[in-house]
Amino acid sequence: MALNIVLFEPEIPANTGNIGRTCVATGTRLHLIEPLGFRLNEKSIRRAGMDYWQDLDVTRYINWEDFLEKNPNARIYMATTKGKQLYTEVAYESDCYLMFGKESAGIPEEILVQYPKECIRIPMIGETRSLNLSNSVAIVLYEALRQNQFAHMKLEGELHRLHWME
Repeated sequence: MALNIVLFEPEIPANTGNIGRTCVATGTRLHLIEPLGFRLNEKSIRRAGMDYWQDLDVTRYINWEDFLEKNPNARIYMATTKGKQLYTEVAYESDCYLMFGKESAGIPEEILVQYPKECIRIPMIGETRSLNLSNSVAIVLYEALRQNQFAHMKLEGELHRLHWME
């Protein structure tokens, strides 16, 4: 089982490239819901992590309905500044879907209202509108990985500690 990152209509190639790289490093699947605000062969997305793209488990969908049709039993948590619960207050299943909206507008309200209990937020102070998309993905993904004991991942620190103790 692997965690899943879902990007709803991402607009900035560098963010998607960084997220792709994070997904490769963590064994996480990436799901891209179109329309995308860029072409996947753009130089800027390559610079941000596309050199890993051939190793990425990525699926594209023509729209939200296509995603739902192809993932009918998906347990989806939606990151939004409108979420009532903190991202740390959720117990993430090892195969859940962590969804993030487009940089300019987030996840559409008509989708969020269908999943009120699955809406999560990252706390921020002041009038900050939101965090960078790739940073937000990393924050929530690593919490989900931590809760699942970093299943299937190398824990370099532990390996080093064990070697040190020998």
